[in-house]
Amino acid sequence: MELSDFFQPVSKTVLAEAGKLQPTSLAKVFSVHTEAKGFPDMEGIQLAIVGVEEDRRAVNNEGCGLAPDYVRSHLYKLFKGNYPVKIADLGNISKGHSVEDTYFALTSVLAELLRLNIVPIILGGGNDLTYPTYLAYEKLEQTINMVSVDPAFDLGTIESDLDSQSYLGRIILHQPNFLFNFSNLGYQSYFVEQTSVELMEKLNFDLHRLGQARARLEDMEPVIRNADVLSFDISAIRTSDAPGCGNSSPNGFYGEEACQIARYAGISDKLSSIGFYELNPAFDTNKQTAHLVAQMVWYFIDGFYNRKKDFPFAEKGDYTKFRVFVKDHKHEIVFFKSTRSDRWWMEVPYPPNKRLKFERHHLVPCTYSDYELACQEEMPDRWWQTFLKLS
Repeated sequence: MELSDFFQPVSKTVLAEAGKLQPTSLAKVFSVHTEAKGFPDMEGIQLAIVGVEEDRRAVNNEGCGLAPDYVRSHLYKLFKGNYPVKIADLGNISKGHSVEDTYFALTSVLAELLRLNIVPIILGGGNDLTYPTYLAYEKLEQTINMVSVDPAFDLGTIESDLDSQSYLGRIILHQPNFLFNFSNLGYQSYFVEQTSVELMEKLNFDLHRLGQARARLEDMEPVIRNADVLSFDISAIRTSDAPGCGNSSPNGFYGEEACQIARYAGISDKLSSIGFYELNPAFDTNKQTAHLVAQMVWYFIDGFYNRKKDFPFAEKGDYTKFRVFVKDHKHEIVFFKSTRSDRWWMEVPYPPNKRLKFERHHLVPCTYSDYELACQEEMPDRWWQTFLKLS
C-alpha cells in the first residue's frame, strides 16, 4: 500500500483559516495534503506531521481523537524560523474498524517514514499510540531507547487490556523485545505504586520525579538526547497551563518547560520520532492547550533545524577526548566533548559478541557534572545503568 492510502486530507475548515494567513506562516511553507492538491511529494521531506484520530483506549479521555485539527489551527498561524523547512502535513489517520486496524495503519506509516529518514511528529489521540510507534521500530529490527514525559508509568498489570495506562507494560513484555532503555520524565509519586518504582529500578530504567526534573531541567537534556522515541502525555503539564486533558492535575510542568523539553528533543541527532498525546478539546479552555501543543511542535521543529550533527560521531577532530581513572585506577571512563555543541558523551564498554546489537548504545549522553563526578573517583549513575544493561 502507498502512504497516501492511510490518510484523510487536512480538513477544509482548517485550510479555510490557513488561506487568510501571511506567506511566511507555517501554513504556507508546509506541503499539505489537501483534497484539491492531493498527497504531498515526499522527495526531500525531513519532517512529517501525522494526525491520528484514535481515542477508544484513552482512559478517562475519549474525545482526544479530535485533537490534531485543533493543534493545526494554531500551528499553521505560527511563523517559521530563519531556516528553510521541508515539512509535510500528511493529514489524519482515521479510526479503523477496530483499534488494532488503527495501530496497524500507524505502525505501517511510521515504519515507512523512518525508512525514508523522515522524522514523524505524531498528533494523537491517546497515549496508547506509543505502542504501535514502538512496533514500527520492530519492523526495522532496531533496538531503541524511549523517553516518556508522563506523571505515571503506564505499566498496567499482566491482566490489563492494552490502553493508554498500560501500553508500557505491553512494550516491556513484547517478544522479541527491541527496547534497550526507558526513561520517565516528570512522574509524580502519588500516582505511582512503590512496587512499580522498584520494578523499573530492577530493569535499570531511568526515573526522574517531577521536582527533580524541574529543579535542573538542563540535566534532562542528555536523557532526551539518548532517546530514539519521545512520547509526551499532555497530563504531564499542570492544569493551569494545559486544562485540555481528562487526566490533568494541579501539578506538572509549566508550559515553557514543556516547550524546552520539546526543543531538547528537536536538537537531538538521535531522536527519530515524537508524539504528543491526550489533548482533549472537550476540556480545553479557550483552546489554550491546543495552542500550547502547537508551540511545543514549533519548538521541536526549531530544535530540529538547529541540530549540530555531532552524533553519531562526525569527524574525530570535532571532539576532545578525556580519560578518567576511578576506583583506585581499576576502571577507566572515556569522555568525549563536542567542539560543535559543547555537549558531552561517555563510553561504556560492552561484550564483543554483542557489538552489532548494542553499538548504537555504548556512547551515553551525559553532562559536564558527570565528568566532574568521575574526576572525584565516583562512577556516574548513567554509566552504571548502561553498563548493567550491556553486560
